[in-house]
Amino acid sequence: MPKSQHLTPLFTGLVQHIQKQPVQFHIPGHKQGLGTEPNFREFIGQNALSIDMINIEPLDDLHHPSGIIKEAQELAAEAFGADYTFFSVQGTSGAIMTMIMSVCRPGEKLIIPRNVHKSIMSAIIFSGALPIFIHPEIDEEHGISHGVTVSSVEKALEAHPDAKGLLVINPTYFGVAGDLEQIVKLSHSYAIPVLVDEAHGVHIQFHDDLPLSAMQAGADMAATSVHKLGGSLTQSSVLNVREGLVSAKRVQSIISMLTTTSTSYLLLSSLDTARKQLAINGEALLTEAISLAQYTRAQINEIKGLTCLGDSILRSESAFAYDPTKLIISLKELGITGHDAEVWLREHYRIEVELSDLYNILCIVSFGDTKEKVDVLIQALQELADQQHLQSKGTQKSLDIYVPDVPTLALSPRDAFYADVESIPFHQSAGRIIAEFIMVYPPGIPILLPGEIITEENLSYVQKNLEAGLPVQGPEDESLQTLLVIKEQQAIR
Repeated sequence: MPKSQHLTPLFTGLVQHIQKQPVQFHIPGHKQGLGTEPNFREFIGQNALSIDMINIEPLDDLHHPSGIIKEAQELAAEAFGADYTFFSVQGTSGAIMTMIMSVCRPGEKLIIPRNVHKSIMSAIIFSGALPIFIHPEIDEEHGISHGVTVSSVEKALEAHPDAKGLLVINPTYFGVAGDLEQIVKLSHSYAIPVLVDEAHGVHIQFHDDLPLSAMQAGADMAATSVHKLGGSLTQSSVLNVREGLVSAKRVQSIISMLTTTSTSYLLLSSLDTARKQLAINGEALLTEAISLAQYTRAQINEIKGLTCLGDSILRSESAFAYDPTKLIISLKELGITGHDAEVWLREHYRIEVELSDLYNILCIVSFGDTKEKVDVLIQALQELADQQHLQSKGTQKSLDIYVPDVPTLALSPRDAFYADVESIPFHQSAGRIIAEFIMVYPPGIPILLPGEIITEENLSYVQKNLEAGLPVQGPEDESLQTLLVIKEQQAIR
């Protein structure tokens, strides 16, 4: 019998426990806020501190759920169309690591796109899986990586039918989705499970005008960020599982290994209540958000020199559908970088964007936004464009799009990460095998990852991001004067 999505067993049980005014001789030591620093206590509020609890018996245990957490996860599974849903207080990164380690053992193959998040590569290193990379399609007009195509997946499966899993991103950070349903059918014909990085797609399950969700497309597992676009607190996510090619018991074992034993009931209860809101009111809330985003897109496209991508993005095999609540704003015609625009918006309007790169900014519209807020963004972008036209006197040149080729993987990421290494000057590293990550975060997609051969083109691209002021991260040497590379063995004389 379907459960009532109006219920919030975890949150309700937590509040009922606190209302009994238990005398606590257990952690956390702040004891419902009485031991908390006064300024912080006053700011965060007594209610929040009162439910910052630990896994005592009346409140169930995320590692072995049998009570209110089990009930809340069952409601979530029903809402997301899954057989099982596991709550994650380690963010979607923890859920992604669980997915990969649930299907791959050391040395086993996992087919993945090259433009994956650093958490996926971290899981590759931890698990010892061997990545089989598929080149993502690149929108060379706007410098954006999309997902993988059905045809590229078919080639990968034909070449590696012994792979233990296929991982895809759906939708991408920029809200673009591939033909996931066909990819799933194809992978299942090889009895290979499909794992989905659904970090940016918790909401797509709940509205027909959005791309298909992983569970709707028949995928086996999906790591889904409820906190990003679903209304829960930061760091709270879910792992949705369809049993058959994947064992839910093994998933429970792996996620327990990766999860803190001091689980946050603030995060867990926010997942419970966010699920209720999505299930009951999600369609109506998302209808408003989509309408607001489309209004904003239309207004931005009236501004000379700016383009806010829409249906036109659906022109490649990998761009099957897109999420209109993601506003991809191209600045290349203004002749400034996305980072330039990000800094200007912050300094002049206190606007913070989701992401900037060399050519674009990304702004997200959710059901937490209002017309008043987006009108401020439109006004700010108009002023930015007007100012740029005035300064350049109409002579500004469009930026040329430059995206480097995917590097060659010479060594498994795990072997490279644990190999003997040496530090050499950044500009002398071309031709060597890198032993660390280099990425711009956000979005956290590696430019180079452990085991890849460094090229002059890669170094130029890193330098271009640095010169633009973008947050290049990863290397132990934060100044990027040096890089860690695999130590080369010299013959003994």
